[in-house]
Amino acid sequence: MKIKKQYQCRDCGAVSGQWQGKCYACGEWDTLEERAVQKKVVSKHSYAGQSIQEAVLLESVEAETAARIPSGWQECDRVLGGGLVPGSVLLVGGDPGVGKSTLLLEMLCFLGKKKQKALYVTGEESAEQVAMRAERMQLDRSQVWLFPATDLALIIEQIKQTQAKIVVVDSIQTMACGELSQAAGSVSQVRECAMQLTQMAKQQQVTVVLVGHVTKDGNVAGPRVLEHMVDTVLYLEGEQTGRYRLLRAIKNRFGAVHELGVFAMLEQGLKEVKHPSLLFLSKDAQAQSGSTITSTWEGSRALLVELQTLVDESYGQNPRRVVMGLDQQRVNMLLAILHKHAKVACHQYDIFINVVGGLKIQETSADLALCLAIFSSLTNMKLPRDLVVMGELGLNGEVRPIQQGQARVQAALQHGIKHIILPAGNKVPTKNQDAKIYFVKTIAEAKSVLLQLGEREQQPVSQ
Repeated sequence: MKIKKQYQCRDCGAVSGQWQGKCYACGEWDTLEERAVQKKVVSKHSYAGQSIQEAVLLESVEAETAARIPSGWQECDRVLGGGLVPGSVLLVGGDPGVGKSTLLLEMLCFLGKKKQKALYVTGEESAEQVAMRAERMQLDRSQVWLFPATDLALIIEQIKQTQAKIVVVDSIQTMACGELSQAAGSVSQVRECAMQLTQMAKQQQVTVVLVGHVTKDGNVAGPRVLEHMVDTVLYLEGEQTGRYRLLRAIKNRFGAVHELGVFAMLEQGLKEVKHPSLLFLSKDAQAQSGSTITSTWEGSRALLVELQTLVDESYGQNPRRVVMGLDQQRVNMLLAILHKHAKVACHQYDIFINVVGGLKIQETSADLALCLAIFSSLTNMKLPRDLVVMGELGLNGEVRPIQQGQARVQAALQHGIKHIILPAGNKVPTKNQDAKIYFVKTIAEAKSVLLQLGEREQQPVSQ
């Protein structure tokens, strides 16, 4: 296979046959990067290894459902859409030390016991280091092949020799293609190595899992085209000092996106959490001020999450707004809505907001719950622990309906919730006579309901 060199601009994508200091297309300096280009050969084989010589009608193509390979965890299979798909390419990202290698090593050892030929390619650690981790985690290592290498040609050859069906490459930033002169980890090396591994996976029906480094912004390092080439993009989130890890799907061609899997980091490795809602709720059963429970929709299920707020007098010129787990700009907007339409002024107070369990809420169904939690903390009003608040707020103070409202209500009832504040647009009948649902149209109505349910202390913060 003959390979020639070309240079491509990383800003505009223009291609040049020789290196130049300035890109002829966009005019930027020092943006041309070397890449290897295979010589075009007339072949009937397509990118995915199928022999299609001419265009065919879409309805004439039989859509075959690939047999999924269980990963060993129900939480991981949920995120993947049912399990690993043969011939697919996955990209796993996360902060250093969050547990990416631990997660994949456990998965390979489980697949090895299930008679799946598994190969672990490590470019960052030695074979002894990987073996020490597996021994500490008490894993069965008898059916897992280990290959410490960074040369891409040797890795592909080793995959063919071992006939492995599950391959983990840790990490893609340490791999290097011999045809390129740039160092491993550069944009050209990452793109070329990922492309060749993807072609090999499609043609030989090998499931390849790529581990990717992340930048300071939390995105996978390297070219953005890396995320476009793979079939599934997973992120493992969590604090290194914390106990819990969250596995989230950002892209999935074989299942739903934004699915969430919850794991606990123990001495023996990662263990899945069967009931995630219990994780995001505090253990205190007593009524508290400034704390409300809401229901967030993650992928295909509803999770009960607790929002905690603390409103205190500010002793500086600029009151502080500390937000953990929510969007800062949206919180500022909700404070304006709370002031304008509910007559609750917080501009003279410091406000601290936290989502219990370290979860990051990315939808708008928690708007009403956050506003009522702030009002509760401001007035020192204790709220019952069996209250769930859901609803999106508009700029005019209206409470907008949320998606999957009935499923969220059912999830709340299963956890013993007795009171639910819900948008009027999500009015659904319930057969549970022990629970009472309050349907509200505006934030002012929700405030009135809260005054009925809450227990106010004698000395409120707000005068």
